[in-house]
Amino acid sequence: MSNNKQNGKLSSAILSISLLTVMAGAAVAPALGVIRDHFAGMPDMLLQLIISLPALLIIVTNMFFPWLCSRFKTRTLALSGLVLYVVAGAGCFFVNNLTLLLVLRALLGVSVGVMMPLSTGLLAYYYPPERQASLMGLSAAMNQMGGVVATLLAGLLANIGWNYAFLVYLLGLIAVVLVLMYLPNERLGGGNRPSLRLLKQFHPSVVGMFLVMILFFIYPTRFAISAHAGTSLSNTAITLIMVGLDLVAFLIGLLFGRMMRNLRYAMKYIPPVGFIVGYLFLSLGSSLQLLLLGSALIGIANGIGVPYLNTIASMKAGKEAASTVMPLLSIALYLGQFLSPLLVMPLSNLCFGQADLLSPFKAGVIIGFVYMIQAFLTRKKQVVEEAKQ
Repeated sequence: MSNNKQNGKLSSAILSISLLTVMAGAAVAPALGVIRDHFAGMPDMLLQLIISLPALLIIVTNMFFPWLCSRFKTRTLALSGLVLYVVAGAGCFFVNNLTLLLVLRALLGVSVGVMMPLSTGLLAYYYPPERQASLMGLSAAMNQMGGVVATLLAGLLANIGWNYAFLVYLLGLIAVVLVLMYLPNERLGGGNRPSLRLLKQFHPSVVGMFLVMILFFIYPTRFAISAHAGTSLSNTAITLIMVGLDLVAFLIGLLFGRMMRNLRYAMKYIPPVGFIVGYLFLSLGSSLQLLLLGSALIGIANGIGVPYLNTIASMKAGKEAASTVMPLLSIALYLGQFLSPLLVMPLSNLCFGQADLLSPFKAGVIIGFVYMIQAFLTRKKQVVEEAKQ
């Protein structure tokens, strides 16, 4: 009983980190309009960097994460990342200069670059393979719940003032307390920096994660625009549908461990099928039923895709996952987020024309089939590797 209680405290500390990582850019997205009004006259590209700059710094930091693991212990790394997260995130509340604001956003990216591999890698380090699937599902669920809570809080705080939205990063103090109390201070050992050799070894999960993020981020970047133009739904209704997607992904994360036990060899294909059919529904029309069905399927696809790829990779890497494959998966995740609009919009304009507001969803169907082919081509290799676990 005591051991189970101790494991519960440890898992709560690790999962509290997962609650925060999605908030790097998305948390203040609802406030971007009032931030733009406050910095009126500033180039729009600089304002967009408030959202996208953290992702670039997360990628860069992940490249050096194995080096950090070789020099610092787990609790030291986690607390350093969390304290920087709170200071850089909430610190934006006190600044009124766009340059300084972007510096703090860059430091926020560095903090998440330290935290992201730990949020999943520590699960592989401390728990046996038979428990990793359910915990990876919980990690993904916490990630989704963090997005829901942060988005709603930031939207409410932005009604007070443009800078109040940044106070949402004070949620990191909860994780600081849990990590300080319950996370052991052990050395994970340094792996190799992300390299072609590691990419070759783990490419099914890494490429899969990149495609999942390319596909998923079509939704948050385009859904509100197309729904607003093509339906009579209010902004509140559109927001509730988008939050509903996160809730679906959250529930799927809670059920993920059971699904992996019962549907393990079918799980690989559920995400690409979910994305294909989900975006097909969204591209067919603007009825409420199609919007709800499409959103739910995309939530299911994302809710399964991320923990599945993390689970398979962590089982393959074992206790060294945090310093080997997890930085690679984190790079793929945030690179996919950053590049999604840069790749999807040219494809949709080329295939369907700029006038079609639903063209990004149609492009999502095409990319979904690319993901399906990638899953099929890597299935045989992964089945053999999973059978050895």
